[in-house]
Amino acid sequence: MATYTEEVGKKLNALLEKNYDGEKGYHKAAENTDHVGLKTYFGRKAQERKSFGHDLKSEIRTFGEDVDKGGSLTGSAHRTWMDVKALFSADDAESMLEEAIRGEKAAVDEYNDVLQDTSLPSSTKSILLSQKNQIESDLAQVKSLENLK
Repeated sequence: MATYTEEVGKKLNALLEKNYDGEKGYHKAAENTDHVGLKTYFGRKAQERKSFGHDLKSEIRTFGEDVDKGGSLTGSAHRTWMDVKALFSADDAESMLEEAIRGEKAAVDEYNDVLQDTSLPSSTKSILLSQKNQIESDLAQVKSLENLK
């Protein structure tokens, strides 16, 4: 049986931080577009990331580790970049969608990295796989939004 190591706790807290960043980023993207379809999509993704964060926090606490709070400096910089792109871009909706797709692809890579840890408890692995699969499913569906203008 896999054990919950301090290293797993650090990896999950890093993933939790990315979900905080994602939630804030999606809220920011929703603010930066007037396109109703994208605003709805970004709002749904923000709520999804909030839910992912709650699941991760619960899992971290279940195994007796401390939960880190807040987002990362990188996430803050990305949101600032989204604001700048929205300000100077001729097509805010397309630019926000491109940034969202880029962020989702990075999230899948981060989940894959954590899932490679052989010491993950089965409950943790199940949560991470479910979240990663949701992100991948949304990535496949988001292509339909790319033609919205």
